[in-house]
Amino acid sequence: MRPRKPVASSDLSLYTRVAHRSSSRVIRDYSTSFGLASRLLSGDVRKRVEDIYALVRVADEVVDGAAEQAGLGVDRQRALLDALEAETASALGDGYSTNLVVHAFAITARESGFGVDLTAPFFASMRRDLSAVNFTEAELREYIYGSAEVVGLMCLRVFLRGRTIEDAQRLRLEEGARRLGAAFQKINFLRDLATDWSTLGRSYFPGIDPGQLTEQQKLALVADIEADLDAAGSVLPELPANCRRAVAAAHGMFSILTERLKSTPARDLLAARVRVPTRTKLAVLARTLMPARPL
Repeated sequence: MRPRKPVASSDLSLYTRVAHRSSSRVIRDYSTSFGLASRLLSGDVRKRVEDIYALVRVADEVVDGAAEQAGLGVDRQRALLDALEAETASALGDGYSTNLVVHAFAITARESGFGVDLTAPFFASMRRDLSAVNFTEAELREYIYGSAEVVGLMCLRVFLRGRTIEDAQRLRLEEGARRLGAAFQKINFLRDLATDWSTLGRSYFPGIDPGQLTEQQKLALVADIEADLDAAGSVLPELPANCRRAVAAAHGMFSILTERLKSTPARDLLAARVRVPTRTKLAVLARTLMPARPL
């Protein structure tokens, strides 16, 4: 006999709250940097950003982690990713999913004004990781847009939800969101070089043999990342107060990581993953929270 559940004022609202909490748990366990930075977001904004990153993480585990370790082959991984995309698309239309992470994401997307226009390129890039990676410049730009830039655009929609801004400012903020997402992705390409190349056989940088990465090539890649970070940093003051400090903290953490990549010899990038100690991340958070000095 099925146990009776207590009567709730709204079963859907309870289910949605549980879904949001599930997403929060996912991002806090998987990402120290984003988990720390997200604490600087206002409550409602933080919840919605966590919803976005939870779905991103679940999709990433299908193509780049847990699914393979569970013994699933590439064809099965592709089928699961297709199913996740289909479930997400359905939830975007219905406002409900039996998958708690998908449900939370769909609620956030519907309330923030985005849908398959951003999820379709995301899943396309995730699917690309299931094939042997050997990008042309155009393919890499398309991959980075889908895997990282659209995530920045999703978060920006959350930040601007309910706000009216000029078209010119919206375009500046969208460019900043895309450049920050691109920087994060390129940083991860460099710091994960050992695993991507040695274990997964992936090469994301056109014309570069990761196994023979030179110092000159590495510095050119870092310079490209620095240009993205500079472009993103230039629009930070225009972000709403509900997210400005959190985005600045994430920008600061990845800027430090970029400096560490810059100072690490190219040959060492194939031996170990460059990290930023937790105490350094906390110091970035502390600086972000300090009030600006009067001129």
